[in-house]
Amino acid sequence: MALTMTMEDIRDFASRLDVDVASIDLDSIRLPPGEDFGIISDDEDLKEGEPLEFEEGFGNIIVVDNLPVVTKDKFEKLDGVIRKIYSQMGVIKENGLWMPVAPDTGETLGYCFIEYNTPQEAELAKEKTHGYKLDRKHNFSVNMFDDIDKFMRVPEEWAPPETKPYAPGENLQKWLTDEKARDQFVIRAGSDTEVMWNDARHAKPELVYKRSSWTESFVQWSPLGTYLATVHRQGAAVWGGATTFNRLMRCAHPQVKLIDFSPGETYLVTYSSHEPSNPRDTHRVVINIFDVRTGKVMRDFKGSADDFAIGGTGGVSGVSWPVFRWGGGREDKYFARIGKNTVSVYETETFTLIDKKSIKVENVVDFSWSPTDPILALYAPELGGGNQPARVSLVQIPSKKELRQKNLFSVSDCKMYWQSNGDYLAVKVDRYTKTKKSTYTGFELFRIKERDIPIEVLELENKNDKIIAFAWEPKGHRFAVIHGDNPKPDVSFYSMRSGTHTGRVSKLATLKGKQANALFWSPGGRFIILAGLKGFNGQLEFYNVDELETMAQTEHFMATDVEWDPTGRYVVTAVTSVHEMENGFCVWSFNGKQLYRILKDHFFQFLWRPRPPSFLTPEKEEEIAKNLKKYSKKYEAEDQDVSLQLSEQDREKRRMLKEEWDRWLSEWKRLHEEEKLERQKLRDGEASDDEEEEYEAKEVEIEEVLDVSEEVISFD
Repeated sequence: MALTMTMEDIRDFASRLDVDVASIDLDSIRLPPGEDFGIISDDEDLKEGEPLEFEEGFGNIIVVDNLPVVTKDKFEKLDGVIRKIYSQMGVIKENGLWMPVAPDTGETLGYCFIEYNTPQEAELAKEKTHGYKLDRKHNFSVNMFDDIDKFMRVPEEWAPPETKPYAPGENLQKWLTDEKARDQFVIRAGSDTEVMWNDARHAKPELVYKRSSWTESFVQWSPLGTYLATVHRQGAAVWGGATTFNRLMRCAHPQVKLIDFSPGETYLVTYSSHEPSNPRDTHRVVINIFDVRTGKVMRDFKGSADDFAIGGTGGVSGVSWPVFRWGGGREDKYFARIGKNTVSVYETETFTLIDKKSIKVENVVDFSWSPTDPILALYAPELGGGNQPARVSLVQIPSKKELRQKNLFSVSDCKMYWQSNGDYLAVKVDRYTKTKKSTYTGFELFRIKERDIPIEVLELENKNDKIIAFAWEPKGHRFAVIHGDNPKPDVSFYSMRSGTHTGRVSKLATLKGKQANALFWSPGGRFIILAGLKGFNGQLEFYNVDELETMAQTEHFMATDVEWDPTGRYVVTAVTSVHEMENGFCVWSFNGKQLYRILKDHFFQFLWRPRPPSFLTPEKEEEIAKNLKKYSKKYEAEDQDVSLQLSEQDREKRRMLKEEWDRWLSEWKRLHEEEKLERQKLRDGEASDDEEEEYEAKEVEIEEVLDVSEEVISFD
């Protein structure tokens, strides 16, 4: 970059914009310590008066350098050429193009300033025209106006940065060492965000940290529970700790709308979209990938919404979210995105495409990673009216070798579900009947870890049953399916094993006529909640799949969300602000006993804090399970102590209420006695207290059936 302008030129242009000239001098800019992202940080370590990077407010202005130097008679021609080029990128403001000239000769100085309506237009103009070749001698050098002063302030001589003494930070995993083995959760209600302990023994939450206006839209835990991210106009902030929640990092991304952590918490992906000034244009999308620990942008992606809109769900303005999906387990080695007839896979060592090219897959519309291995599952629908069948392919990364492919015919829709250990992949296939007037559903079940990846086909007994929900058992071999028609569909359970043998799917049970449309397995498997949300108004059935029996049937009226805690001991049902009434959440035991309920007006969000994987080996976990009775004695004793403590607290509460009543009654009797003469005076000397009351006392007996049991008596 060759800058031919001076600071005086910059100040002159700033004065033309009717702004304070001193505002572009960063040496004169100071912020109160800790002021950023619309929030005040508790952990700000900046000293008073320390200069900060600050957005000067000229984000919609670019500086174009290395223009031809022309005389007065050619000024208008050059001005017209520049306007023609840069009007294609956006709307230039009135008097928004200024090309300074030498005061003595009237010649241009070789650069100009261009002011657009929006920063997005200015940024696009920089991207499209930096390096633009006007002629053999003139290649444009384009910079954002905000960056110029930073370039001007680079010192002539390099000086080594000051070495700061090491200050150990807080242990970000300390919350895992809670003596009561409790889990944390975060809630948002109104303008408040609160982090709490789930103190189920005392049947109430315990507040850990509370902050008003902590985020402008939502909060999100990182996948292992180390960080909590908040969203602001200027970007995302990352917080950590057990009780203090100090700010650890700021990820600057103006107007950020969505965020997503990588599985290993190494990276944070942020997304924003901006409406174009021209209605015919599409939304402009910016995606940044930050290193969580340093806040450095490792890679950015920019383009139109159409560039990021293929496949997937859950997006904004037509963009699928997450745009990038992470593979390779918690090592965060790969991430990928889908494009037109391609899947682009990047590796995080260099943040470039593997082998510098994308995987070509004709008509690909969806893909997903194995949760544990670098394996991609790709789906492409039929082409040419059925001449080329739909197909599901498994591709090994980074070799891009195809491990398995399955052709599918007469497909109307297809969805893929990975089991949490990556052992199995279920592909739900909706197929047309021969008449093409209706569809039926079957499953293609891939056994990923077995030789040659065998595939089994599973069709329901009633092929016409609609599939309402599907869910794998975490870390297990079973899955559940809700199928049939509302209002009372059936729920079936299957296993990928047949008895002690693997290699064949077996049906375990079918529950008829259940008011359920969603499935929620416990993180440890074995238990599942059959939930009737939305139209079913919060019906809940807690089911033990090991024993194939219902543990409890209950409801949380109008419940919108169900979420197990990371250990599978407790589950929360919530009514969020999509309903106007009964906002709040209930905490239940794994077997369906309601432990406590909290009502919160304008309740927006409930999230359990995730736990990292256990360091125990499978053998050690098996040993603990075998000796659970020995360990449980200690916790049963603690539970008994808590129960006695709660009983004592209840007795103390009742005693205090009785004492309060006795004091009130005693005071009332005293006042009654003091007013006795006044009452006699009002009744001409008659003592009303001695009169018989004009009512008749009756005793009424009420019978209530407490229990009914039937017993068969043999007369043999």
